[in-house]
Amino acid sequence: MGKNKPLIGLVLGIAVAAAIAGVNIDGLSRAGQICMALSFMTVIFWGFQIAQSGYISGLYLVLLVVFNVEKPAMIFSTWTGTLMYLIIGAYLIAGAVKDSGLGERIAYKFIISYVTSFKSIIVASFVLTFILSLLIPHPWPRAFLIMSVMAVVIKSAAIPREDAVKIGFSVFAASVPVSLIFLTGDAAISPLAVSLSGQQLGWLGWFKLMGPPSIVVSIITCFMVVALFKPSKEISINKEEMRAKLAALGPMGAKEKRAAFWIGLAIVLWMTDTLHGIDVGWVTFFIAMAMSMPKIGDVLTPASWAGVPIHVLLFLTAAVAIGRVGGTTGMNAWIAQTVLPASVPENPYVLAAFIATVSIVIHMLLGSVIAVMGIVIPAMLTFTKPMGVNTLIPALLAYSAVASHYVLPFQHLNMLVGMGESNGMYTQKETIRLGVPFIVVIYIMTVVLEVPYWKLLGLW
Repeated sequence: MGKNKPLIGLVLGIAVAAAIAGVNIDGLSRAGQICMALSFMTVIFWGFQIAQSGYISGLYLVLLVVFNVEKPAMIFSTWTGTLMYLIIGAYLIAGAVKDSGLGERIAYKFIISYVTSFKSIIVASFVLTFILSLLIPHPWPRAFLIMSVMAVVIKSAAIPREDAVKIGFSVFAASVPVSLIFLTGDAAISPLAVSLSGQQLGWLGWFKLMGPPSIVVSIITCFMVVALFKPSKEISINKEEMRAKLAALGPMGAKEKRAAFWIGLAIVLWMTDTLHGIDVGWVTFFIAMAMSMPKIGDVLTPASWAGVPIHVLLFLTAAVAIGRVGGTTGMNAWIAQTVLPASVPENPYVLAAFIATVSIVIHMLLGSVIAVMGIVIPAMLTFTKPMGVNTLIPALLAYSAVASHYVLPFQHLNMLVGMGESNGMYTQKETIRLGVPFIVVIYIMTVVLEVPYWKLLGLW
């Protein structure tokens, strides 16, 4: 396929859309048929990566409007809720923590205090990711910050390149399961799962449902990385260079202290959202705006807006539109009735395994966490509706499977952004080595951990 892949994807996507729109589909409205044609075309475009995801998403959104599939208020409804402002605020706060030096200081202090061997470096990747996931609500800047500190460790200990690659891989591999622990651990996809379920779930509510299973999976992942990526030789950690780097940062400056104050306030407000009643999205956006105010903020500047990727916001808007417009036009119900089995498995463990399997298979083909969530979660909500179960159950089961799964780097952006010599140094070989056996862990998470745990909590 090679260099012709984008052109093949363009032709295939248009052909599929024309075929769906040109035939009579019993039981589906004309608006639902057009919605399905445009949605399948867009998913193919995303899968073949015919252009940047933001451009493809923008095309999908404007075509929904032009073909009058739904009213613009529904198509762009993501912007009238809190989801988009949570994501914008999260990107701004992530930039503030990184630029102020606060995150780097925490990372150096942790490494100096606790890292003594190669195995402890791997463990430190997971522990630092966990600690910083409270401060930096997006996995990419968090992973790159930790990687910058690990680069100093690698250089100071003269770690061989083959072992340095394993350390770089562990940093980005840690970002996948640990980001599921807190609602703000990955502010782009975790709130999306809640939004697609149609329910409200606060920060503590998310931690109560997803925290313990995700912590167990994070620990399992850490053990797997330690077992699969052993060092070629023992290493000696030279902490003098790290102490010098920490000393070069100097004492905490006023800007860093203000950043720490606002982040601390954000964490308190996130954890008490059920008490004050303010949605976590508005809290996050307020904190980001306050960090730009004179005297009390002065952490964010006009240049900080450059850290908010417009194409990701459009991608999210399109992913949510697939689910919401698909629901109002009847597309989701038609797909669920046509593709999925006629009867819903009554056994919760069988149902969890079924949802995980469907999610993994579709994610294996499409390779986009957000796009697959936009397709699978609405379909599973329709599929499980006769059971009368809480809609959070199918939504979070599908989310757990999709957000944890990857075999190839392109199937998870956390792994894709870290690949390459100038980033985490690893290649496709390392992701396959962990990703293939990790599929078993996804079933452990959904079937063995989440089902009995949620039954214990009374959710199921």
